[in-house]
Amino acid sequence: MRFIVAALMIAAGFFSPLAAFAESADVEAVITGVDTDKLSLQLDDGKNYQAPEEFNFDGLKEGVKVLVFYTEVDGKRVINDLEIVQ
Repeated sequence: MRFIVAALMIAAGFFSPLAAFAESADVEAVITGVDTDKLSLQLDDGKNYQAPEEFNFDGLKEGVKVLVFYTEVDGKRVINDLEIVQ
């Protein structure tokens, strides 16, 4: 029994750094470009953010300040959530 618990602890320790890569980050910035065909936003931080297919672009245009929650996947910043900052 102790061996099984020890093996599970080792496995959890091994895989825990992988979970850190899947964590969400956020950025507050101003939109500098909107491309609804490519489903992407460009922000004044110089980065592009990829939106999911069901993303609603209503109210998003150049000059709007937003708070973007994203996850980096294969070098791309994928939007998880977005809020317009008043």
